Amino acid sequence: MSVGPTGQSGPTGPGGTPPAAAPPDPYAPVRTRGYPKLLLTSAVIGFPVCLVAFGFLAVVHALEPLLYEDLPRALGFAGAPLWWPLPLLAVAGLLTGLAVRLLPGNGGHEPADGLALGGPPALSALPGVALASLASLAFGAVLGPEAPLIALGGGLAAGAARLIGRWKDARAVAAVGAAGSFAAISALLGSPLVGAFLLMEVSGLAGPMLGVMLVPGLLASGIGALVFTGLGDWTGLGTYSLALHDVPRAAEPTLPEFGWALVLGVAAAFAGTGIRRLARWLKERVVVRHRVPATVLAGLVVAALAVGFSAATGKPAQELLFSGQSALGTLFHDSAGYSMAALLLLLLGKGLAYCVSLSAFRGGPIFPALFLGGAGGVVLSHLPGLSLTPAFAMGVGALAVAMLRLPMTSVLMATLLMGRSGLTVMPLVIVAVVVGYVVTLRLTPAPAAPGRTAPAPSAA
Repeated sequence: MSVGPTGQSGPTGPGGTPPAAAPPDPYAPVRTRGYPKLLLTSAVIGFPVCLVAFGFLAVVHALEPLLYEDLPRALGFAGAPLWWPLPLLAVAGLLTGLAVRLLPGNGGHEPADGLALGGPPALSALPGVALASLASLAFGAVLGPEAPLIALGGGLAAGAARLIGRWKDARAVAAVGAAGSFAAISALLGSPLVGAFLLMEVSGLAGPMLGVMLVPGLLASGIGALVFTGLGDWTGLGTYSLALHDVPRAAEPTLPEFGWALVLGVAAAFAGTGIRRLARWLKERVVVRHRVPATVLAGLVVAALAVGFSAATGKPAQELLFSGQSALGTLFHDSAGYSMAALLLLLLGKGLAYCVSLSAFRGGPIFPALFLGGAGGVVLSHLPGLSLTPAFAMGVGALAVAMLRLPMTSVLMATLLMGRSGLTVMPLVIVAVVVGYVVTLRLTPAPAAPGRTAPAPSAA
């Protein structure tokens, strides 16, 4: 027996050494009385959060035709003139720049930096997030709604938890905020499971804590999907969910298609890396230094690209603008209506508009990446040994992982998007995503250690 520091006797291990302390129980939070209350709070808060998220998406989708169809007719035009996107996106740049510059919260996260979770924003930051993202998305910037929805859902849920006063612990408030983010995007990506994997990979949860922190979010996400579905049926507005309908049944993968999966993975990695690097360069060298005028100029550049695409192809400028979420089905089902030149112009123009939008506007990076990846797959499907359905799915997954660096989420989005054919093409999607992920990481320089500069390249 040995005497511990308190002066009381205690057991000793072999050789008189104190025994090893028992490892902490990672599931201890689940066994506390507060965990069921946390689940109940997450479920209850999910309802109002989903109402706000649904309302935000409804406003965005209502403003798009109002600005590009109804407004020009009200001003006496037969339809939107060719130059119509120029003043609209200049106004979008002005509103977004002012919201970022003047309102708390910097208008939300910088989309050029990728999709990242830095904790739920304060309630005071939410008006700036909503205004900046609404001006960006509704007026035609090439970004998606997922990032502002994550911020709005997390901020509202965490703010409600603080206002209620029952949750003093910062980790509990963060868990409620994460559940709000889950609920806000529960139906947006086609399945609550995709949203769960997205937030899991972005936050870096792993090990036993994954289940402990994920369960409240999964509960809120499932309830949120029900709320979205109910509101969509009740209002007749739909659920704004990522989905394709009437996808032709795909044949079993062939050896040439696995070869094309390698090609698509590598090509998407280089394309995604180029878009991301150029967007960050524009943000750091131009936009940050001159926020409002640079954002107005960015809007004019995006509009000019849309006008040029419309003039060259005869197709509406809106096909190049916006996130591409609602245009994915049209791109897939009407791909035969695009000439190869029109497809290449769409890829180039929307890719540049995406890059400029990432650098200055506010929104998420997911949906334009899915659209561009699908368009790239459509282009390659004209080549021997590759049919449309697997090419589209592989392109979606490969460019998604190149932009997001979230491999599991990218595979899920690409396969669930294709409905019943998703399971058939999943092996091809996995190969394209893995190749794209590895090549993207190899093309991305490792962060320099604190206090050290990157070594200069050696002469060959």
